[in-house]
Amino acid sequence: MLLYIDPGSGSYLVQMIIAGVLAGLFYFKNLWLKVKSFFTKGKKDEAAENED
Repeated sequence: MLLYIDPGSGSYLVQMIIAGVLAGLFYFKNLWLKVKSFFTKGKKDEAAENED
């Protein structure tokens, strides 16, 4: 038995998959930037003190 997906439902399904992938990429990008800034925060402060 074959299942039928009409064009409206199919395009909505594709849109939801694309939105989910992009949301996941955005979430992990922001998470990576927060982790990266946590570890590089002290280095920037030390560099600013050495310049004075």
